Formats: sequence, C-alpha cells, structure tokens
Amino acid sequence: MNNHKRFNSNSTILTGKGEIIIQKNISTLISKDAIIWLIVSSLKGISQVILIENAVSGFFILTAITIASYSLGVIALFSVIIGTLIGKIGGADNTSVSQGLFGYNSLLTGMALFLFLSGDDRWLIAIIGAAITAFFTAAMIHFMRKTGIPILTFPYIILTWFLLLTTYRLTTFKISPELKPQSLSNWTLDIKGETNWLDGAVNGIGQVFFLDNNISGILLFIALFWAGWKIGLYALIGNFSALLTSYGLGGEYNLIFMGLYGYNAILTIIAVSLVFNENHKTGLLFGTLAACITVPITASVVTWLLPYGLPPLTMPFVFCTWLFLGARKVLPSF
Repeated sequence: MNNHKRFNSNSTILTGKGEIIIQKNISTLISKDAIIWLIVSSLKGISQVILIENAVSGFFILTAITIASYSLGVIALFSVIIGTLIGKIGGADNTSVSQGLFGYNSLLTGMALFLFLSGDDRWLIAIIGAAITAFFTAAMIHFMRKTGIPILTFPYIILTWFLLLTTYRLTTFKISPELKPQSLSNWTLDIKGETNWLDGAVNGIGQVFFLDNNISGILLFIALFWAGWKIGLYALIGNFSALLTSYGLGGEYNLIFMGLYGYNAILTIIAVSLVFNENHKTGLLFGTLAACITVPITASVVTWLLPYGLPPLTMPFVFCTWLFLGARKVLPSF
C-alpha cells in the first residue's frame, strides 16, 4: 500500500513538472517577438517540403498554393502552424522547431486529407490529422536518430494512407470519388495522349504540393532559385531527367506531362546531390541517377496501390533517397 502511495506521489510531481514546462512554453509564445518567430518558423516549415530552410521561399510557396486554391492555402497555413506549435509547446529541440522540421509533414498531411477526403468535415479532419502528424514526426525522429537517415516525408505518407483506408470501415471518413480502387486483372495501359514538354517542365514541381497550375509552378521554381541557384538548377535537371526517362520507358503521356513522374525526382536529386551529400564530386551524378530511378519506382508504387485506390504521394522519393543514403553508409566513396 505504501509503495502504491509513493508511486502516486511521484506521478503527481512528474505531472506537475510537465505542466510547468508546458505552461512555460505556452507563455513564451504570447509576445510580439514570439508571433514573428512563429510566422518565420512556419514559413521555413513550408520550404522544408522541398528540403530548404528559407522563410522567403516558404512565402513564395504559400502564395503558389493559394493562387491555385484559396482554401488549400488556408489549410496549408493552419497545418504548418499547428505542427510548429506542437513542436514548440512539446519542448522539442528549439533549433529543429525553428528550422521548420516539425511543420512540413503536418503541412502535407493537412493538404492531402483536405484534397482526398470529401464531406463538410474534411477541414476539421485535415487539421486534426496535421496535429497527429507532428507527434508521429517526433516519434520517427527518435526512432531513426541512431541510423543517421532523415525521416523525410515518411510520417505524412503513412498517416495519410492509414486515414484514407479508414474510409472503408468508418463512416465518419469519406474518401474522394476520384480515388477509386481498380483491379489489376482489368487494368490496361494506355500511353496515348498529347506531348507538352512545357507543361511537364512546370507541373513536376507543382505536384509536390498537389498543384496543377503553371503560374504556381513558376512561383515554386522562383522559391527554389531564391534559396540558391544550385538548388533551382538541380531541380530542373531532376525534372527533365524524369521526363526523359518516363518518356523513354514508355510511360503514360497523361501522367508524364502532368508532372506525376517529375515531382519525386526533383525531391530526390535535391536530397541526394545537395542536402545530404558529403561527397560533392559525385553528387550530381548519383543525384541524377537517383532521379531517374524514381521513375520505375513510381510506376511500381502506383501499381501496388491501385487495388486500394491510394495515391503514391512522395513514397518513391523517400524510398529512393533512403536507398542511396543508406548505401553511402557502407560505400562512402559514392
């Protein structure tokens, strides 16, 4: 009995300390400087989707999203703010929170759920999903810390897939009619269509944020070049590499020139060649190779998900980047 009382007493003390820490973190957010910090950190979180840390680039990206869809822009802003706040209030490493590392997965989850769910309550579900993603992000950071491999957009992918699959069992969640499961036994490949290389060049970057708008695509490239000319150049190389590879391998023209093969390649070449590259001599070579490999991986993931009616999201980027970064741990010369 005494042990039981002692346990309760200690729990109360620990709980009290936790409440004090949370209250302290909340109090630090109620000031003019704190609001400016939140805005800047959230904008950096938006830019972290494309692996850069730049508030101005984040503003360009948010503008691009809002031009394509005002409601999507609002969801994006609220989602990234929620992720950033949870990181701050939860006591995460302040540098990581300030860099936007707790915001970008929440941003993507909120946008994806808003787009791929239907019903009047999808706003609320998207916001709640964005909040849950922040906790999932924290867990993944902990689990993968010893591996030296970045979590990338994995939390957003898994949580979005899981929530979309609940629509088949829980009536509260209603999946968009556009996401229809298809049987592979009845699947036929149709590569016919118009070739529009200009659309393909612009749409690739837009699809990172689910955008199919040329003006938005141009703004996104401006965001990349603002962060650094090399980032923008490598993004162009990655996109054209994916366009040529998918065209040469006989992909569907509709998917190629909508940018659905390009966006994973753009993210991959930036990650492999620049952000996580310690050997600058071979960075562009292996980044371009990785970008090309995302094409068959994308085709495979799309086919794998076809019976479930799920979008591939950025899983090809995550898989291919992990593959190359993991290989470098054993083959450091590359």
